[in-house]
Amino acid sequence: MKILIIEDEIPAAKRLEKLISECRPDAQILSVIDTVEDALDWFRSEEEPDLVISDIQLADGISFQIYEELNLECPIIFSTAYDQYAIKAFELNCIDYLLKPYSKDALQKSFHKLDKFSPIQQNSLKELDLTSLVKQFSNGNLYKQRFLISKADALIPISIEEIAYIYTEDKAVMIKTIEDKSFFINYSLDDLENQLDPAKFFRLNRQFITSIRAISKISQYFNGKLKVELKPVQDGKVIVSRAKTPLFKSWLEK
Repeated sequence: MKILIIEDEIPAAKRLEKLISECRPDAQILSVIDTVEDALDWFRSEEEPDLVISDIQLADGISFQIYEELNLECPIIFSTAYDQYAIKAFELNCIDYLLKPYSKDALQKSFHKLDKFSPIQQNSLKELDLTSLVKQFSNGNLYKQRFLISKADALIPISIEEIAYIYTEDKAVMIKTIEDKSFFINYSLDDLENQLDPAKFFRLNRQFITSIRAISKISQYFNGKLKVELKPVQDGKVIVSRAKTPLFKSWLEK
C-alpha cells in the first residue's frame, strides 16, 4: 500500500509515520507534504497513492481545497484537532477521520474500514462533493472548540466557552478558566491567535489573549494605552498598546 501524508506539524507527521509502520508494516510512505500548494504540485506530477491521510488546516490553507480542485480517485482519511460538529459534515465524504490526538487503535480501525471498500467503491469517491465543506470551513467553523488537557494521569476536555483568558507565565502558556482554574497547554500564543475565533478572543499583548467575558474594567493608561482588568483577577498590569487600542475598541463594539 502506497500512502501519502499531508500534515504540516512535524511531530504529528513523524508520529503518524511510526503508527503506520506498526499498523501496516508493508506500507510505503511516498511523501510527507505540508502545504496545499505542494500537495497540488505533487498530485499533478505523480501517480495517485492507494491512500491519503490528510490534516485539514495546513500552513497555507484548508486541505479540502486540494480535493475540490483535483479529480482524485484515491480514498482519504482526514486527521483533525477540531470538534465533532465540524467533522460530521464530511464523515460521508471520506473513508474515515482521526480526531487528534488519536491512538494506534484508532488508526488501525481506519485501515480496517478501508479494507472493507472494494476498488469500485474506492474509485467512487471521486464523485463526492467537497465544495460545501470548503465553504463551511471557510466561513469560520474551523476555529478551535476545545482543548484536551493532560493533568496527572487524566485527560480533561476544556471547552472554549469555559476559558476566561490565556496567558504566558515563565515561558509556559496557561489557560485560566471562568472558574479560576489554571491549566498548562502546549501551544504558543501566536498559534492560538490563529486558531481561536476572533469574534470571541482578542490578543491584548505578547502575554495575553482574552475572551470578551473575562474583561471586567478598562481604563486609560499612559500615552494612549489602555489598562485592562480581567476576571478572574490576574497579578500584574495587563496593558493594550497604543497601536492596538483602536482595534481593541472596535472588537469590543462588535
